[in-house]
Amino acid sequence: MIRNFTSTSNLGRAEALSLIKLAEDIRAQQNSPQLRNLLAHRTVANVFYEDSTRTRISFELAAKRLGADVVNFSTNGSSVSKGETFYDTIATLEAMGLDAVVLRSPVSGAANDLIESGVTQAAVINAGDGTNEHPTQALLDALTIRESFGLSGDEVFEGLSVLITGDIKHSRVARSNAILLSTLGAKVTLCGPTNLLPEESPLDRVGLTHDFDEALASGPDVVMMLRVQKERMDQALMQTNDAYIAGYQLSSSRASRLPSQSIVMHPGPMIRELEISSEVADGDRSVIRKQVTNGVFARMAVLYSTITGGAALDV
Repeated sequence: MIRNFTSTSNLGRAEALSLIKLAEDIRAQQNSPQLRNLLAHRTVANVFYEDSTRTRISFELAAKRLGADVVNFSTNGSSVSKGETFYDTIATLEAMGLDAVVLRSPVSGAANDLIESGVTQAAVINAGDGTNEHPTQALLDALTIRESFGLSGDEVFEGLSVLITGDIKHSRVARSNAILLSTLGAKVTLCGPTNLLPEESPLDRVGLTHDFDEALASGPDVVMMLRVQKERMDQALMQTNDAYIAGYQLSSSRASRLPSQSIVMHPGPMIRELEISSEVADGDRSVIRKQVTNGVFARMAVLYSTITGGAALDV
């Protein structure tokens, strides 16, 4: 199995399936007391240089449910505010004894840079780096899609179509999902306003479009909506809210035209009534809460696999 988890592009289909099935096994045995001993006497440091709620808490719960000790580090109130460098901070934590570093950074490529620096011998897990990738989000999304469509074993996503819509240009979630879901056989299309689409697709087999209604008319099995990341963009890129809603909000009217089996996803945080209506977010098609629940299982799988090298549960 993998030693570090920094990108979905590092996973072949077999490796991706192995991680997903490990997460499914964990979910099936979530009440087993033996789970809480799998990472006993191991230490996981959550090192977050960006604000986070669901990802940080999800990783903390995942580590604790496997029996690990957890150190939560954020820049607020830390020595970083006194001028300490990133690498000195990690070296300090390393000296205290770490088995895994879960890193969120505003700098694209930060997780790989940390590995290459040699500052830590701990497993490095990318919890989001700039506008680059968010690989554990893609893993939990794949887990949720498998559950929603009743897939199991070695079944993958051949024949499934996934439409990811919103601020694609600044979305690490879109990039990681496009790569992983394509690897697993899905047909992926990225959709958004022209100025919020990348100049080229992350993969040749991933489509790009700016016409949301046309993309919905193709009958996607999965519609994943994304938040408009105003904090990452020049204001000149942003449309008015009314224009964005008219062109790209998943409203109840638009959702009603989807095939009966279609599901709606969102990685959060949502801006209700902008990219998605509350009626859709809380409706029967929505698996948004299921994504959050599965996030803990997916991250348990990643922590267990990277720290122990295990591909199957030892329970």
